[in-house]
Amino acid sequence: MGAEMNRRTSQSPRSQASKVQDPKRLGHRRSAWGLARPCLAHAALAILAATLFLEASHAWPQEAKAPAHPPSVTQGAPVAGEEKKPETQQPIRVRVEVVNVPVSVLTRQGQPVIDLSKEDFQVYENGQPQTIKYFYRGTRPPLRIGVILDTSNSARTQLAFEKDAASEFIFNMLSGTNSKNQVFLQTFDATSSVIQDFTNDPQALNEKVRGLKAGGGKALYDAIFFACMEKMLKLGEPENMRRVLVVVSDGLDYHSEHSLDEAISMARRAETVIYTIGNTAYGYDNPGEKVLSRMAEETGGAGYFPLEQSPGADLGTGYLSHGQIGDTSQNKGLGASTGIYSAERLIHLADSLEAISGELIEQYSLGYTPHNGAMDGTYRAIRVVAMRKNVLVRSKPGYFAMPEDAR
Repeated sequence: MGAEMNRRTSQSPRSQASKVQDPKRLGHRRSAWGLARPCLAHAALAILAATLFLEASHAWPQEAKAPAHPPSVTQGAPVAGEEKKPETQQPIRVRVEVVNVPVSVLTRQGQPVIDLSKEDFQVYENGQPQTIKYFYRGTRPPLRIGVILDTSNSARTQLAFEKDAASEFIFNMLSGTNSKNQVFLQTFDATSSVIQDFTNDPQALNEKVRGLKAGGGKALYDAIFFACMEKMLKLGEPENMRRVLVVVSDGLDYHSEHSLDEAISMARRAETVIYTIGNTAYGYDNPGEKVLSRMAEETGGAGYFPLEQSPGADLGTGYLSHGQIGDTSQNKGLGASTGIYSAERLIHLADSLEAISGELIEQYSLGYTPHNGAMDGTYRAIRVVAMRKNVLVRSKPGYFAMPEDAR
């Protein structure tokens, strides 16, 4: 897809040497006339000069035309004696396809590994090793993040916790050295709505978060599809930014027009990594968690299920759950469904978002020009290997090699 790879556009002028005759050939013609016939020689030279002038004027291009194949970006120095091209000549646009690969490297305990160099990585495209040309860590390239919150009826009791955790996450992603990042806020129930467009103003986003209310219906797949197609794909060239969706939901869907496969495919085309946070309480068997896991894994992100952790106590600091209360208990509505015992629950949600923000802030970005330069629309699988042992490497699984006019 966004897309879901990274590409750079540069400009190089087209140059064309004028058809100037070799001075040696002129000397040869002069000697053929002989030194004893100066008048004839002068006349001949005058004719030759007029002829060359006419030839040169016809050889001069009236308008630059693009070649059948784009010229090489790296061009040699101008040839001595080369005619100066007209100032009105338009430059030819040359595409240099650069694939940008955001990479997270974590310890087995989930802590970011931040001391690796370019030499510590190897990138493979369709099994073939590639040459890493660009290497950044941290704030480059900047992030474009979509925070997508489930505001359906089933999320009504969780919404207060999600709003608090989302506000803290947004502040972390836009403060200090992260001020070049931008975030948009989207919600979904039966339909999707962009509540706040891309901005780097955490206060504006926080005000919109605080005003969220639950509605009816649930169309998760449409929300992902819409965010990737309407927001991420329209951002410009992928190498200029990292694109991320953070989705808080139970993973269930009842009203989408698009399928899960279509949502994931659009995320890949938009080159958008999805992080998911499940909000199903401890003790419930929710098939939507498999959906959230698949969304994350197939786009290079990660799935978090913080509320599945066993609470610290039945009533004291944690929350009641389906497994602890039972189906027929009169207290079934307490805890997980009402938020009465919620301190631990809020901490778990906040911890998951903090883990995601820490991972994104400490990411590496690797850039390479693929050896297979054909923009034929095929999907190219990417695998990133870190030379250090006992670390976990996460990156987008691949990209579509889309021609420019198909993006």
